[in-house]
Amino acid sequence: MKLRFSIFASLVLCSTLAANDVIEIDKMSVTATKVQRATKEVTESIAVVDKREIEDKNIINISEAINTVPGVNVESSTNSSSPRLIIRGAGLKARYGVREIMIIKDGVPMTDPDSFTRFDFIDMQDVESIEVQKGPGSIQAVNSTGGVIQLITKSVFDDSENRIKFGVGTYGSRQSNFRFTQALDDANYLSLNASTTRNDNSWRKNNDISSIQTSLKYGHIFEDESTFGSELSYTKSDMQLPASMTDTEFKEFRESGKQGDTSSSWQNNARNSKILFLNAKYEKTVGNITYKPRVYFNTWEHFHPVTAMINDSQDNKVFGTDLELNYDHKLFSNDAILVAGITAKQDRTNDSKKYTYADFNTVGMGRTSISETLSDEKGDLANIEDSKATLYGIYAQESFRPLEKMLVDLSLRVDKVKFDVDGNELLEYNWSGFGGPTYKTGDGEYEITESYTLVSPKIGFSYELNDSINFYASIASANQAPTDNELKTNRVEDKGSLEKTKSINYEIGLKSRTKDYSYDIAIYQNDVKDEITATKQGYTTFYQNAGETRKRGFEFNGQYNLNQNLSLGASYTYSNFKFKEFMEDGTYDRGGNYLPYIPKHQYSIYANFKYKGFKSRVQGRTWGSYYMDNANSEKYSGYDFVTDIMLGYEHKNHNFQLNVNNVFDKHYAMSAQKDLDGDVTYKAAAPRTAMFTYTYKF
Repeated sequence: MKLRFSIFASLVLCSTLAANDVIEIDKMSVTATKVQRATKEVTESIAVVDKREIEDKNIINISEAINTVPGVNVESSTNSSSPRLIIRGAGLKARYGVREIMIIKDGVPMTDPDSFTRFDFIDMQDVESIEVQKGPGSIQAVNSTGGVIQLITKSVFDDSENRIKFGVGTYGSRQSNFRFTQALDDANYLSLNASTTRNDNSWRKNNDISSIQTSLKYGHIFEDESTFGSELSYTKSDMQLPASMTDTEFKEFRESGKQGDTSSSWQNNARNSKILFLNAKYEKTVGNITYKPRVYFNTWEHFHPVTAMINDSQDNKVFGTDLELNYDHKLFSNDAILVAGITAKQDRTNDSKKYTYADFNTVGMGRTSISETLSDEKGDLANIEDSKATLYGIYAQESFRPLEKMLVDLSLRVDKVKFDVDGNELLEYNWSGFGGPTYKTGDGEYEITESYTLVSPKIGFSYELNDSINFYASIASANQAPTDNELKTNRVEDKGSLEKTKSINYEIGLKSRTKDYSYDIAIYQNDVKDEITATKQGYTTFYQNAGETRKRGFEFNGQYNLNQNLSLGASYTYSNFKFKEFMEDGTYDRGGNYLPYIPKHQYSIYANFKYKGFKSRVQGRTWGSYYMDNANSEKYSGYDFVTDIMLGYEHKNHNFQLNVNNVFDKHYAMSAQKDLDGDVTYKAAAPRTAMFTYTYKF
């Protein structure tokens, strides 16, 4: 028993020392292949945000963690845990939440079968590292062409992370975190993590945010060294969603740094959620085979006032399992590993309801059109619906070395996703009603049944040119099914059915790792057929398949360690994303146009300094200009060198840290859009904010 304890204690200690060391030869990845491998040998583009960067940035949402990763466009319009996240153009169509990108926590999928992820129930203060895998073809990715983000949380077997943390900042921001891990004996371990966040965001109207998150982890080491781990977590999140601004209102924000009342009719948007999540995983090795079964379950409810309707969904359940095995063997006289498994997941929603707004001012003929909502009080029942999304699939990947210096990955994943929706629309909001938009009688009962088969093959190799540089190349493909919400939206807007997307990615790159410097270079072309695009017209959004899209890009990420105390880094992204064939709304030819929102140039620089107990970090980000619509009729200028700094001091168990974001208080938009009618809207990024934190480790 004591031998087993010492083995796990040694592994935890080694990982902790490596994480705290400024100079690293390479980081390890578990996302790309489901087995641990140095990032230098991963046969595709991957980025790892480590423990030190997470702590230095005082990260409380995913946007702050990965906003300097090349190929990633991430911003939060609410200054909260809910971002808009795009990887190499995938996820662009999402109106809210994260689509087309697989989110995994400790090997457990957080993404629903229809590719939707809610980040508000992931506690970033419990996250130890983040891996970003870019592009299609991963055996981890289910119904996701954009890639995979894996969150590795603090281990139940690691008691070196016990701490109490408090923070206060500008605009009413507050945070706290408590973590305690205890070895009950040589075989049983228990960990408790609890976090709270609060942000009044008083620089604009209707943007109060608060959350309470708790999790209890249990780990057990068996006599044969097999392990069992489980986690039970609960989240209560309340988030007000601010309205967009017109061109005139945005100019006022740029002058003052404050966003007051806007001309939007929908002033009381929000998403208030309660989520209970349970997962369990077991790992056992028998001979050359390691078994890794996982099961998970969550139940959630939310109150979600949005444009024209108030969503109230109280009975939602997700069931899932992933049964994986790893087979170690020999091929070409070298070590090889086969990773294979089956996946099944179902998302059920019962009696989901929509209501009209009850409290509003009116205008127009007969004074029936809403000019401004006054509260989020529910009115008449407008819609009731049951839905079910079912996904099941198989996957396999063979990794082998035909030559001593070459590593090859061959993988295939096949999934089936099916949507079953039954509803009754009692009332709808008629945007083109006589005398102005107003509520009217709905279309009554409806039913949607669609199914899609999704295939994701990949071949990739990595070749060691010398002791420090690897060359890699890969070809990968994946399908993306439309979401159930997109299917329902097109039914309401009478825009027809949607086909699945097919994405093929060709990529080559170099990866270098030495004690003094490291860099990653990637060049890729991603050809997409039937890409699902979003078209905005007024307050409505509908979807259609673009005939063909071509995405070409170059990415660079590098770091140079001047000495043990000082390191410098930079990243750069070049994106050339164009529609080759696209008739928007069946009328407007967008062939040859650039995709909106994605800047052609995006880059960042940073410097880390650490001497004795003192530490600092300076980071600057630039987001180039981009087109605001599919027509390429107008550009937004983006922003230049939005700068964040950290100053801190560590002494024994104490850590004092000041983080200031947007130091020079630049007033800019995190997104700018132009609809088919020519109307422009902006969503503001946060002005200068600051947070002071104190952490005591025990």
